[in-house]
Amino acid sequence: MTESYVKKLSYPLLEAVTDKDPAVQEQVCRALCSLGEVQPAEMLCACEEFLRHRDKLAHPYRAMVLRAMETVLSSHTCRLDKDTASTVLLLASSEMTKTKELFCEWQQAASSVLVAVGKHFINPVMEEVLSKFQPGVLPHPLVVQTLASLAVSNVFGTVPFLPSVLSTMLPMLGMAKHDTMRAVLCCALQRFSESALEYLANLDQAPDPTVRKDTFAADLASAYDVLFHHWLQSREAKLRLAVVEALGPMSHLLPGEKLEEQLPKLLPGVLALYKKHAEAFHVSKSLGQILEAAVSVGSRSLEVQLDTLLAALHAQICVPVESSSPLVQSNQKEVLRCFTVLACCSPDRLLAFLLPKLDTSNERLRVGSLQILRHVINSAAAQMEVKKPFILSSMRLPLLDTNNKVKRAVVQVISAMAHHGYLEQPGGEAMIEYIVQQCALPPEQELDPGTEDAPADSVRAVSVRTLYLVSTTVDRMSDVLWPHLLGFLTPVRFTGALTPLCRSLVHLALKRQEAGADAFLIQSEAHVTLPSPYAITTRLLAVSCNPYLGDGRGVASLRLLHVLHPSIHPLLGQHWESAVPLLLKHLDEHTEETLSPKEWEARLLMFLQDTLAVVSDNTWICQLSLEMCKQLPCYNGAPREKNFLYKCIGATLRAASSREVVRKHLRELLETARYQEEAEHEGLACCFGICAVSHLEDTLAQLEDFVRSDMSRKSIGIFNIFKDRSESEADRVRSALVLCYGHVASQAPRELLLAKVESDILRNMFQVFSTKDPALKQCLVQGLCMVSQAVHSSVQADSFQFSKKAELVAQLLEFIRAEPPDSLRTPIRKTAMLTCACLVSLEPALEEQAQADVAHGCLHSVMALPPEPQELLYLDTMRALENLLTSLLRRNMTPQGLQVMVEHLSPWIKSPRAHERARALALSASLLRYFLEHLRVSALVPFHNLGLLVGLFSPRCADPWPASRQEAVDCVYSLLYLQLAYEGFSRDHQDDVAEQLPPLKDGLVHPDPATLFHCCHSIAQVIAKRLPPDQLISLLLTMFEGLGDPDKNCSRAATVMINCLLQERGSALLEKVPEIVSVLRCKLREAQEAHVLPAAQHSVYLLATQHCAAVVSSLLGSPLPFDSHTCALWRALAVEPSLSGPVLRLLLDKMSKDVPFKESRTFLPGTAPDRVATLLPLAATCALREVVSAPASAPAVLELYPQLFVALLLRVSSTVGVQLPRNLQAKERRAASTAPGSFEPCSSAVDALRAVLLQGGSKDVEQCMEMEGGWALLRTSAGHEEGVTRLASAMAKHAGPRLPLVMKSLACMQGSLYEVQRVTSTAFLAELLSSSVADDLTLLESLLDSLAARQQDPCAGVRRLVLRGMSNVASGSPDKVRAHGPQLLTAMVGGLDDGDHTHSPVALEAMAGLARLVELVETRELRAVLLHVAIRTRPFFDSDKTEFRTASIRLFGHLNKACHGACEDVFLDQVVGGLAPLLLHLQDPQAPVAGACRFALRMCARNLECEELEDVFRQHLQEGRGLHFGEFLHAACRPLMRSFPDLLGRLVSTSLFYFKSSWEGVRAAAPMFTGVLVLNAEREHLPQVDLEQLLAALRLLLQDPAPRVRASAAETLGRLGKFA
Repeated sequence: MTESYVKKLSYPLLEAVTDKDPAVQEQVCRALCSLGEVQPAEMLCACEEFLRHRDKLAHPYRAMVLRAMETVLSSHTCRLDKDTASTVLLLASSEMTKTKELFCEWQQAASSVLVAVGKHFINPVMEEVLSKFQPGVLPHPLVVQTLASLAVSNVFGTVPFLPSVLSTMLPMLGMAKHDTMRAVLCCALQRFSESALEYLANLDQAPDPTVRKDTFAADLASAYDVLFHHWLQSREAKLRLAVVEALGPMSHLLPGEKLEEQLPKLLPGVLALYKKHAEAFHVSKSLGQILEAAVSVGSRSLEVQLDTLLAALHAQICVPVESSSPLVQSNQKEVLRCFTVLACCSPDRLLAFLLPKLDTSNERLRVGSLQILRHVINSAAAQMEVKKPFILSSMRLPLLDTNNKVKRAVVQVISAMAHHGYLEQPGGEAMIEYIVQQCALPPEQELDPGTEDAPADSVRAVSVRTLYLVSTTVDRMSDVLWPHLLGFLTPVRFTGALTPLCRSLVHLALKRQEAGADAFLIQSEAHVTLPSPYAITTRLLAVSCNPYLGDGRGVASLRLLHVLHPSIHPLLGQHWESAVPLLLKHLDEHTEETLSPKEWEARLLMFLQDTLAVVSDNTWICQLSLEMCKQLPCYNGAPREKNFLYKCIGATLRAASSREVVRKHLRELLETARYQEEAEHEGLACCFGICAVSHLEDTLAQLEDFVRSDMSRKSIGIFNIFKDRSESEADRVRSALVLCYGHVASQAPRELLLAKVESDILRNMFQVFSTKDPALKQCLVQGLCMVSQAVHSSVQADSFQFSKKAELVAQLLEFIRAEPPDSLRTPIRKTAMLTCACLVSLEPALEEQAQADVAHGCLHSVMALPPEPQELLYLDTMRALENLLTSLLRRNMTPQGLQVMVEHLSPWIKSPRAHERARALALSASLLRYFLEHLRVSALVPFHNLGLLVGLFSPRCADPWPASRQEAVDCVYSLLYLQLAYEGFSRDHQDDVAEQLPPLKDGLVHPDPATLFHCCHSIAQVIAKRLPPDQLISLLLTMFEGLGDPDKNCSRAATVMINCLLQERGSALLEKVPEIVSVLRCKLREAQEAHVLPAAQHSVYLLATQHCAAVVSSLLGSPLPFDSHTCALWRALAVEPSLSGPVLRLLLDKMSKDVPFKESRTFLPGTAPDRVATLLPLAATCALREVVSAPASAPAVLELYPQLFVALLLRVSSTVGVQLPRNLQAKERRAASTAPGSFEPCSSAVDALRAVLLQGGSKDVEQCMEMEGGWALLRTSAGHEEGVTRLASAMAKHAGPRLPLVMKSLACMQGSLYEVQRVTSTAFLAELLSSSVADDLTLLESLLDSLAARQQDPCAGVRRLVLRGMSNVASGSPDKVRAHGPQLLTAMVGGLDDGDHTHSPVALEAMAGLARLVELVETRELRAVLLHVAIRTRPFFDSDKTEFRTASIRLFGHLNKACHGACEDVFLDQVVGGLAPLLLHLQDPQAPVAGACRFALRMCARNLECEELEDVFRQHLQEGRGLHFGEFLHAACRPLMRSFPDLLGRLVSTSLFYFKSSWEGVRAAAPMFTGVLVLNAEREHLPQVDLEQLLAALRLLLQDPAPRVRASAAETLGRLGKFA
């Protein structure tokens, strides 16, 4: 092959470069580059020739070709000869300068080609470019730009040319009149200067080390004059920027004296550009280079310009940065770099300018100045060392600024100061305090309104990070921060900073611990400003009660407390080492949502009490209590912390032994408490309660003294109007004192309490009973509850005589009655009832009327509440009411006492409102349980009101509310055991009859009426067995009253129970059958009460036992569809198997007597006649469904199972698509308009079949069909066959033993006159063969014989199902396939040739069947048909039907698999011939086809005897794995061409056939496959390929309408370059 072959490949690609699709264009360029990888010179020459001969080619396409050339050149310039390089650079030069107008992309591409060539051929390139860069003639702009790019890309090759280039360029500067050309020249000067500087910086590597700065100085000085004095004044912004960018690097190459001379003009000139340009980055960068150049030459004139420079640069920093663009941020960096240069050369002048700017009130100026100061502190540390005091003093005013941006900047400055030792100077403490102040900012004030600052950048967040970093990473700050930071713990204004403070202090403390104990101890005496150990302990404990506030201050405070223990008290070390980690672990195990505040406070209080016990030093404890009292006002705005601190004070006073100190602190607490804050009442009361544990006398005395001192000028009681206080203020004080008395009583030692309760506690509390204030009333009730519970829990409570008990109960009842009846807003009801429950148990006993009033009043207050959500207050209130009623019952544990309580509840039990009934029944059940558990029977007495109570509760077993039903059963259960107890049975006696009730509760959970009434019937049976005879009449009378219950369910339940009782206790019901029938006929016309229907059904049952045929005939004459009454009467016939069996036989006979449908005439040509159902079989089907749906019909259904199953299955098939008779259609339409559901022949048959399965013990079959959607399929013409198949599968799986008789009945119907029945029976039998049950039950032979008999059936559907059944043997009985192999193969091969239709469904079934059988039959039998099957199957590979392609390809795979790698040569030829189609169909648009190809290819690989290819197929073509087609082709074609090189021509020829495929994916895969084949073939096998034919085909594909096909063709053309 000649080298010109690459050109031959390149030309079609170059022609295709004008494709409209960008992806194709990109692929064409890549293909050209691929050719260039092989023969860069040939490819470049082809591109050159193409562009040279197509002058009119549009610029974008020329640019694409040039970019491809540049790509090849960038990697392979070294492989080019000089001639090729010359040709290319001449083309690029011509393209670049062909037109004077600028087309940037095209000409830029040409310039890039020149630059790429110049990397290795710099001399000819420079020669060519300089030929267009002649003195006296203004060159093309791209020529200048190319020179600039060459200077950057090849520094060492270009710089030697610079002197001559610069000398030629200088005159051109004056000739350039257009701003565009001037900008290009400026850019070139910039690049030249930069390359010269790089050359000079690397002279040791340069080809000419004699080059010096002076070489360029004169020319650049001249150029400088033009740029600065003329062009910089241009109105064109781009030109000015180009000039200033050039001046920066040029300044380093100017002569020193020239630069010094020009600086007074240069610097103002550059600074002036700040006002003209919004984007100032280039100005700042150039300015920085100029300043560095000036400093390097030791310029003196820089001092003169310094103020102007500083002002301009300062203004740049202070400009608001509204954009986040990289240029804006880069400008800031460049300006700061300028400040670094100035700070190093003139630090005094810089600070003199900068520090006064900090005093301004302007936000931008101050923030900018702080940024500069921070940068200077960091970047010019040596120069700033002696300026530290001056800088610190200048921060005074910025520290006072409240602007958040200023604050952030100040914090950043302080951070820089900390790293450089500023904070160790005098004045550094103010900086530390400032940081702590910012850490204490509340979260809602962190951001200014309207700012977009992220929370991570807020002032507080920045300050917290800064404080921690300074504490932990700056070693020199340890002595500054410790112990100074301790002073910020206790002041309230630093509360928000506690968490970061504690974390920093913990780190510092641990560090000092490592240094030694003496260095760690806090010497508070030496540091007057430091808080005492008592203050620190109090503060950290108080804030720990709200542990998740402030970023987790609880953990931080406890950890600090832990490490400070030597300074708190020397004895605490061992205890706190174990106690504090436990507290921390508890916090770690919870979150803010899961932590119980009450439990956490209890843990902290226990920690404090244990600490006090360990210290056991009264002086230390008293000092701690003093500090706690002192800190109380600090928490006025934090009620939780303050209340906890009150508790801590109580615990501390409890541990104190000095009574004087205790009395003093208690008096101060009472005098200073903020009573107007209701939240503080609880804390103060808890404090007094805890203190009373050890100091009861002193606590009560202080309470009494406080009130008397405040009331000395008032009469009567201590809780009247206080002097000098308003009424509301007095009520607040009373509320707090009442709570104090309650907590004192609750905590006081029980042995001391009873003597004080009436004289010292209740005497004062009684004075406020007349209050109208809700808060005071609530506190009063709460306090009384605590007092009564404390008295009740005392061991001497039984002997205690509570003289004021009745008066107190009456007052509490008034409080309860005063509560709003329609809402539950406060806990007053609950607390008052709990108090009454305790008081009722105390002596003396309440009078009966008082007890009744309490019960009635509390029930009315709670039961009438509207339905409440199950909230805590509601549940607590209900429990309190239950406790109260239980306490009342406890005083009279007799049947009469129980009756009294039930009478109180009776109106609520019968309430028309469900929630009231539910509450009453729940209370009744609880009272009955209590009565039963605590009953003590001393003599056998009758339970005379048992019947009345059972009659009240038992109908409630059908209440609409499930909870009420459950409670009613519990009530009946308790009453039956009460009866047994009164009969003399022991308490632990288990009665078998009564124990039948609890299991019945499960049936009451569901609202289904049938279930409810069945359970009610069972409950009535239990009652009937255990009810004494003398109670029967009262029970019945009570239940008869229940018939008028406002709730219909309960009324119907009463009916059920009455009937059950009568059945159990007498035989009169059977004697009244005629009367029941009469009632039936009357009631069914008037109403539909549930209690009438059972009687009617029973009557029908009796009639049918005597006149079965007549009853069946008359009921079949009922109008269709049957109404609900008729259906119920049909179901009554299934009560006994002896009756249901004859009924079912009669119905089967009626169903088969008449034809299933009649065909009506049609008057439209070409339409099938309508099928209309006949009435008698339809009615019999509906009746049969109702009869077998009754559970009692199961024995009869089992007996007739085969007949019922087959008859109904064929009935289903006969009614698919069958219509109702016209008269029923009209009736059905009227019914459908008023009621949901539809009456349809096929649905009736399906429902009957489902009922037979359910009653016949085949529930699993029915459920399996339901889950798989089989029943829905059976009803439709399209899905009927699949539905039958699923039914047969379910039967085989779940009802195998029934199949012999079913199959026997069904085989008789295979010759049915009705085609639909033959299809149904064949489908069912065929599916049975897919299950092993056919062989297990020895049905295989008979099934095959039955199917074989239908092989010539005139119906194609039957023939197809016959083949399916025979192939199913492979699944159901694979070990039997060999025995029947010839018969099965003959049938399948015959199926392949069935009919003349191209897409015969029988042939499709035959292919699917063969795929299942070929691996199981004898090899010799398979080989006899192997070739015939392969040849017959091959045409289907390219069928336009997806299912045929899938089946044929999958069969081909199974044929290969069955050969086991030992196929005959004649079949191997078929394998090779199928390889290319299979590979290409991997890109088939249909996933099943692609999946079949994966399988077939894996199987083919075995017969090709190439392990490497087999491994590739196995790895890439796994099922379920994604396939990268291109990667797979490369992996597969490599071993394919290595092992079978002679197949190249055949595979390519086959692939060419698919170039015209109708599927886009296959059409795109074919050229790709061809390209990869050729790419992996050896050169000597290339003659097998007709390259001209291949190129012609690829050219055609480049015109394909599908972009992906065109891209694939282009890619293949690129790969063909391998053989160049």
